[in-house]
Amino acid sequence: MSKNHYEILRRGLMLVFSSPSGAGKSTISKAILGLHENLTMSISATTRPIRPGEVDGKDYIFIDQAKFDQMVERRELLEYATVFGNSYGTPRAPVEEALSHGYDVMFDVDWQGTQQLKQNAREDLVSIFILPPTIEELERRLYARAQDTAEIVKGRMAKATSEMSHWAEYDYVIINHDLDESVKEVEAILAAERLRRDRRIGLGGFVRELGVSQ
Repeated sequence: MSKNHYEILRRGLMLVFSSPSGAGKSTISKAILGLHENLTMSISATTRPIRPGEVDGKDYIFIDQAKFDQMVERRELLEYATVFGNSYGTPRAPVEEALSHGYDVMFDVDWQGTQQLKQNAREDLVSIFILPPTIEELERRLYARAQDTAEIVKGRMAKATSEMSHWAEYDYVIINHDLDESVKEVEAILAAERLRRDRRIGLGGFVRELGVSQ
């Protein structure tokens, strides 16, 4: 290591994305993941049956309801919810381990999940809400995906207004009018948040080596 370079240890952060369906959250998060080796996606535990092609421990951690309820009771989940009769939640231990070793963890959750994460790990949380440039563009993107029927798109559009009403609860808001520009904005946020004084746990040692008393 060069004498002019001092590697300062830091604690990882929890990077949370939320948005209405079709705003570009998944595309942006995938792009960011591809740019950073020390950024990983959180893996949720779920009680739903495993689907063909899924891998336990990679796509989800598949457990039964009794085990899930036990994790809730023991406060071993950072956030959890029930969707269509199946339970989903984020195990605390692997996230905490990653953060303590300087790795950042990405989350794809809705505003309710973000609220739970905020309650349980506010100091580690960096939350970003993705908005579409216009409501018309959001609808166009949903139809362009060609994944849903017109009825499902209509339902997603109806839900979008409610979801977007929570934008002010987030640390940052990105208007996704251009993918490349949105990725650059997330990169800027990530760079700044990684440099926050309270996350740079090795900063005190560096300052002491400069001869500064604390």
